[in-house]
Amino acid sequence: MVRRIPTLMLLLCCIVMVGGYPGLAQDAESARKIVSKVTPQYPRLARDMRISGNVKVEAVVTPSGKVKLVEIKGGHPLLAQAAADAVSMWKWEPASRESREPVEVKFLPEQ
Repeated sequence: MVRRIPTLMLLLCCIVMVGGYPGLAQDAESARKIVSKVTPQYPRLARDMRISGNVKVEAVVTPSGKVKLVEIKGGHPLLAQAAADAVSMWKWEPASRESREPVEVKFLPEQ
């Protein structure tokens, strides 16, 4: 049993390294071009409180270019849902398979 632990650790390290290799990544086709964007609605409460900033989301895009799912990755909670709602209506160029596209939505206060 003691000798199996190093073997298992070696196997686990190999699996982790292969999973992180760019040539084997699940999303070899990233950075698809955006065909159309929808501007997010600045939430009234965030505007009244003068909250601005960036929201990071990841869009799962189908081969046809439509957004299948949007995952919020970071940003102010008052801005996050507005960013996700807008990105869910974006359209990307067609591709041979589904991809995950990182997006950063900026909310700037009106001057």
